[in-house]
Amino acid sequence: MASSATCIFCKIVKGEIPCFKLVETEKTLAFLDIQPLSRGHALVIPKHHGEKLADIPDDSLSELLPIAKKLAIASGAVDYNILQNNGKLAHQEVGHVHVHMIPKPNEKEGLIVGWPQQATDMEALKKLHAEIKEKL
Repeated sequence: MASSATCIFCKIVKGEIPCFKLVETEKTLAFLDIQPLSRGHALVIPKHHGEKLADIPDDSLSELLPIAKKLAIASGAVDYNILQNNGKLAHQEVGHVHVHMIPKPNEKEGLIVGWPQQATDMEALKKLHAEIKEKL
């Protein structure tokens, strides 16, 4: 299983840095975020190190969403966000894949999201569709 000597999440997996562990399996670790956006904010990480989603083997990703779902239920959250960022521009702070489960109890706590929609050019969208389909 790949790991990085300098990665804070790899150090947590190895037990070199303590955490408030919630779930641990052979492939995955979940723990409370120490800088939470709301009560119950938790992180789910693959034990396999990789900075972005594309860097992690599929079998090491298989438990991330099921565990995030269990955490949402266990936290009692009615409304919540499941978030996974890739790269600094996309707001990734730690260079190790992780999924946030962030309860949204009210307007002030939890994740605050902007959604800057763009006008759609149907011809450009048609070309993009063909381009992506070709690569799948």
